[in-house]
Amino acid sequence: MAPSRQLRLGAFMRPATIHTGAWRYPGAFPDANFNFAHLKRFAQTLERGKFDAFFMADHLAVLNMPLDALKRSHTVTSFEPFTLLSALAGVTEHLGLVATGSTTFDAPYHVARRFASLDHISGGRAGWNIVTTSNPDAALNFGLDDHMEHGERYARAREFYDVVTGLWDSWADDAFVRDADRGFYFDPDKLHVLDHKGKYLSVRGPLNIARPIQGWPVIVQAGASEAGRQLAAETAEAVFTAQANLAAGRQFYADVKARAEKAGRSRDHLKILPACFVVVGDTVEEARAKRARLDSLVHYDNAIASLSIALGHDASRFDPDGPLPEIPESNASKSGRQRAIELAKREKLTVRQLAQRLGGYSGLAIVGTPATIADEMQEWLTTEASDGFTIMFPYLPGGLDDFVERVVPELQRRGLFRREYEGKTLRENLGLPRPVNRFF
Repeated sequence: MAPSRQLRLGAFMRPATIHTGAWRYPGAFPDANFNFAHLKRFAQTLERGKFDAFFMADHLAVLNMPLDALKRSHTVTSFEPFTLLSALAGVTEHLGLVATGSTTFDAPYHVARRFASLDHISGGRAGWNIVTTSNPDAALNFGLDDHMEHGERYARAREFYDVVTGLWDSWADDAFVRDADRGFYFDPDKLHVLDHKGKYLSVRGPLNIARPIQGWPVIVQAGASEAGRQLAAETAEAVFTAQANLAAGRQFYADVKARAEKAGRSRDHLKILPACFVVVGDTVEEARAKRARLDSLVHYDNAIASLSIALGHDASRFDPDGPLPEIPESNASKSGRQRAIELAKREKLTVRQLAQRLGGYSGLAIVGTPATIADEMQEWLTTEASDGFTIMFPYLPGGLDDFVERVVPELQRRGLFRREYEGKTLRENLGLPRPVNRFF
């Protein structure tokens, strides 16, 4: 008998893999970020593997690393997400297309219009990853000398969400009658002017595009701090999170689901999809050797820069072979800082060891055979640590091909993952309801 619950799988593409050494791995495509033929192949491979979504993180600044580290990073630049995802919409039929949209440095009208357009272009496959943008260097690209304070970024994000979803509801689903005989293109009684005036935003509306096919594109959120969890519970339908182990995953899952229920939402309408770095081998030993080789390709300059970003402080001044000193709070990502500190304490890592781990990938990793990988994923699903995963591939295209060709069939054999898509929209495939228009 098939399990009553099945895994949801997104792919964290960025668009290239997150691991700093990935572009140097034998057989990898070093130019994946700017080669549309490669990106098209990746998306179509994901669709062949019945993945729910292509998840594209975005950055509004060149990452805040010293140039000696930056010159070694393949994730320093990438395509603008809406341009890329609109192009990928034309070469896929079922794959969800999720992009980051910043609530700190963008305008809600722009965000609403772009995601509504992507949803129409893709036939209902768009998703909005709400981020508040933790990189302080981004502020300098938008005429600001200082980065908005952490708590205030989330307060603005909550109001931003209300405005964007309100704009998506500007038109009733049947507003555009297009009655050529009478000469009526739309029914004025089915148009709503938002006229929002709040603490952070003033937006009149209405949106100059019809209501999205999905009603609203799927809402994704990635914060893990107290403010981030609450925002997710109130707004998100999928949560991209970083949980390093099963116990942490179960705690996060229970906390956010309980918050959602307290906010009057169904726990089933919020999918927890932790990031999971997967390395596949014929044996566990072979898979571990692959990861060791991959980590060996990370230069120390990148490693120490990654640690500095995670901590929000310049780690190059610390004793490399000593323990991590006390780290005061900063205005950078609080959850990223805390994860790094906890990892150093838990495994008694020196600054050098911690930097090398972060320079590659330090989060949840499942390294093994298709069977052992499926075992671990099944445990996360059945013990309510996750509803699925956001898969991070170690290198491209090999790591992606390994997962689709070897792990997906094992998950399907166990009844843990779909063999065919449930519907045509991202909402249908994730088992999410279509939002009712709040005005009609």
